[in-house]
Amino acid sequence: MRIIGKMNPTDIGAGTAQAVASDVVAAVDLGSNSFHMIVARLEHGELVVIDRLRESVRLGAGLDGRKNLTPLAQERALACLERFGERLRDLPRGSVRAVGTNALRLARNSGEFLRQAQHALGHRIEVIAGREEARLIYLGVAHGLAAGEESRLVVDIGGGSTEIITGRGFDTSHRESLHVGCVGLSNRHFADGRLKRKRFRAAELDAELEVQPVSYMFRVTGWDRAIGCSGTIKAIAAIVRQQGWCEQGITPQALERLREAMLAAGHVDRLELAGLTADRRPILPGGFAVLWAVFDLLDIERMDVSEQALREGALYDLVGRIQHSDVRDRTVQSIVRRWAVDLEHADRVRETALMLLRQVAGAWQLNDPEHADMLGWAALLHEIGLLISHGQYHQHGGYVVGNADLSGFSRQEQAVLAALIRGHRRKFPVGVFAALPESTAESARRLCVLLRLATLLLRGRGETKLPEFIAVAEGPMVRLAFPDGWLHDHPLTTADLEQESGYLAEVVDFRFD
Repeated sequence: MRIIGKMNPTDIGAGTAQAVASDVVAAVDLGSNSFHMIVARLEHGELVVIDRLRESVRLGAGLDGRKNLTPLAQERALACLERFGERLRDLPRGSVRAVGTNALRLARNSGEFLRQAQHALGHRIEVIAGREEARLIYLGVAHGLAAGEESRLVVDIGGGSTEIITGRGFDTSHRESLHVGCVGLSNRHFADGRLKRKRFRAAELDAELEVQPVSYMFRVTGWDRAIGCSGTIKAIAAIVRQQGWCEQGITPQALERLREAMLAAGHVDRLELAGLTADRRPILPGGFAVLWAVFDLLDIERMDVSEQALREGALYDLVGRIQHSDVRDRTVQSIVRRWAVDLEHADRVRETALMLLRQVAGAWQLNDPEHADMLGWAALLHEIGLLISHGQYHQHGGYVVGNADLSGFSRQEQAVLAALIRGHRRKFPVGVFAALPESTAESARRLCVLLRLATLLLRGRGETKLPEFIAVAEGPMVRLAFPDGWLHDHPLTTADLEQESGYLAEVVDFRFD
């Protein structure tokens, strides 16, 4: 089975592929209702699917009153990931992208769960923000459609959130992630399984309260074609088609007939509709209410259905990264332009930081290509806070990067990037790095040391030409060795390095001569 649609040249670059030992790639979607895995082989610019797995995990339903994942929910999820991990065990690092969505965004104890989940899967898991989820959903849907210039509205109703996106081709124009999904709404209004008209109206109003604030923007934007994807919408499309209520896609009239059929059943256990699977039955009423609200407030007359969604989008995005067409690069360049960064100086800082990294990478275990990427991006963005205020601009920049919608970046990546920018000058923020996941904290601290040294050495901006110098690292020690007499001729830099030695005392033994 092939994923319909060729790679977009703007997503897949012509550069040399990153070192991945296999042409097989995979994506895992840790959704709030179901976990999905897709494995594909890249052949002549196309992804050919060779395996798919799906399991109903109900992670979102496993959030307790304090937004903690219950032990039972974690047990279900980890058992599923162990099965997925068996299939992905032989794939090299960098050839699998696993993304967590709304349930993991909400879970207060997600850190401990992710450590166990990554061990079970055997690959890193990223928690992505709602708008990043929307971008990947649109990318997956767009790759499954015939090429064309039509504008599209894409809707994905998940277990805990609903994504609405407009775009043209492979590019989005508006992306929203709403805090309403089929699991949450079903639990609130149909927990005991009884299906009453009053309950449907309450659930639909609940959903409309979430959709209404963004409905005007989407109606004004407009679209030529509405497309739905993922479990809820695919299930409803299958039901209305097999019941003979709609030959293709979904219409408002078909939705009305589905509501009446559910009311006639009276209880989810008595829902006997062709096309409805047993695991979808308990959450169908909530999913229906969300879809009804979207149809009603966006004035949708017909919605087609795509077989592709988030997991396919993550797969195409992964291939883009492997072949050096990374949307994160474009995001950083966009921020550089928007925040009026002194690009000439930022590039010098980036080159100097990466030169330092090359010299210490082996000793400090910073050989992953992602380490160089994060250091380079942080160097390009380290001065964006200057547009807010010169005072404490490193704090302003860290806050902006940590809280902005950055296309392509996971929440963990944004946290590391923000920490590097926050920590690139003045007193080293030990607590900021201690708050990062244990798996990334030490490498992030060391990257920050390199960024600090690069910015310090280039403090004079274009006035000081740096000599060839040597960086040596060993355990918690890093040493810079300059040519004889250079430090004597540059007393201001020497004073800065002496002050830096004090700033870094808590994290590294810094020496220079």
